[in-house]
Amino acid sequence: MSWSVISRAAAAVRIYLYARIRTIMRESTFAPPAALVKLAEITDFDLYLSTTFDSLLEDALNVARFAGARSTDVVAYTPSKLVDLPASREKLPRPLVYHLMGRLSASPTYVISDEDVLECVCALQTAHYTPQKLFNELEQNHLLFIGGGFSDWLTRLFLRLAKRRRLSDPRDVGEVLAYSRAADEPGLVFFLQQVSSRTRLYAGGAAAFVDELHRRWMARRGPVAGAGVSRPVAATEEPGRFLPPTGEMADRAIFISYAREDLAAVQQLKAGLDAAGLNAWFDLQQLDSGDDFARKIRGNIARCSYFIPVISATTQSRFEGWFRREWNWAVDRTEGMVAGARFILPVCIDDTPEKSALVPEQFLKAHWTRLPGGVVTPEIAARLKEITGRNTP
Repeated sequence: MSWSVISRAAAAVRIYLYARIRTIMRESTFAPPAALVKLAEITDFDLYLSTTFDSLLEDALNVARFAGARSTDVVAYTPSKLVDLPASREKLPRPLVYHLMGRLSASPTYVISDEDVLECVCALQTAHYTPQKLFNELEQNHLLFIGGGFSDWLTRLFLRLAKRRRLSDPRDVGEVLAYSRAADEPGLVFFLQQVSSRTRLYAGGAAAFVDELHRRWMARRGPVAGAGVSRPVAATEEPGRFLPPTGEMADRAIFISYAREDLAAVQQLKAGLDAAGLNAWFDLQQLDSGDDFARKIRGNIARCSYFIPVISATTQSRFEGWFRREWNWAVDRTEGMVAGARFILPVCIDDTPEKSALVPEQFLKAHWTRLPGGVVTPEIAARLKEITGRNTP
């Protein structure tokens, strides 16, 4: 049999395997395991790197943070096409799962064999196919490696790729490997102990590590808003970054109006208000879905207790937008209120000056609160509680 015939046969087998795997995955329903759901509940994590092609991790995030709605962002790498992070980590509007070895699809662009792993790792090191934004984040942040199952040398290679420098060089960030097979890899253990002193190895297994991490995180964080006693949020703390709004606005909640590009800051704002005991709501989708959607949003503005327009460089740059409809509806509501009633509470999340702000005139008559990045300090939380508790429109 000639080499060309062998090559064609191998290619046919690969095509068959990809098609068969996709069929199995499409015909089956797999619930995310408990360990992944617990990991997803730890809201301090916002960037996830997956080496599997399945959707279990994003499914767990959607269950834990978005009540099952498909709101987690997903990006998949392929060796033939560079796909990087859409933005730096601090600017990601939602938790993001990056499939480093591809994601299940109709085309054979994801890893299912050792040869595929080899091709993917080689592509990641080439100048034209390296996701620079992703590796910048891996280099500059502490990393948690959970599970894996890779060989001794592939694990070392991944660590080296993530840090982009000699592992023996001094660095400010470290890594934790929750790896149940560490006892079977004495060479890896010795290497990490002698060379990569910033790397810590947990040999108890991924599930056990997640259980303990989740328990300690919950104990340190305390009850979350809506589940018990709330706690203040300090300027130096980062509140739960990805607390989604509920589908329906509760009666007399605080309505937050914003431009879609400012979602990350709005999530910070909502988390801070919730932690201070102030029930806040915003629309997550920000989609113009016709008359029914407009009726719903206008109805929410008609029955909210207070209206917070989020003002920023983004709103300055947009002469049209759904948020401007919301602003006008809020102004319309004030026409039926007594003079001087506090209903509109403008919040500016950057250094946009009031004098030149492109906002309705009524916004300029109200006191502005400046919250850089949407972070609510204890002082601001106390003042907002005083305002909302003493003045009811």
